[in-house]
Amino acid sequence: MKQRTDYTCPLELTHDIIRGKWKPIILWQLSKGTSSLSSLEKSILGVSRKMLIQHLKELAEYGIVGKQTYEGYPLKVDYFLTDRGRRIFEAVSILQSVGIELMLEDNRGDFLREKGLL
Repeated sequence: MKQRTDYTCPLELTHDIIRGKWKPIILWQLSKGTSSLSSLEKSILGVSRKMLIQHLKELAEYGIVGKQTYEGYPLKVDYFLTDRGRRIFEAVSILQSVGIELMLEDNRGDFLREKGLL
C-alpha cells in the first residue's frame, strides 16, 4: 500500500496504519515479543503467508514493525514492535477491551472464555 502524505486529520494516519483484517492481530502477536514469520503464521489462524508478508512490509514502512535478519543458512528473520509500534499497540489494546465489553453486553461470554480472553 502506498503511504499517503496528505491527511486532513491525524486519525486518518492512525487508521491507515492499522487498517485491514490482519494488522491489529499481527500487532497483538508481536506485543508478546519478537517472532519469526513462521511463528506468526502459526499463531494467526487463517492468514496466508503472502498476506502476512504484505502486512508486515506495510507496518515496517510506517515504522511500526522492525525486522532483524541474521546471517547464515537457512535465512532467519525476526519481527518486533518498534517504540512507535508499542505506542500504536496501546490503541489496539483499548479497541480489544472495548470489544470484550461489547461482547459481554451481547451475551457472548462463552466465546470469550473459549478464546481465553476472560
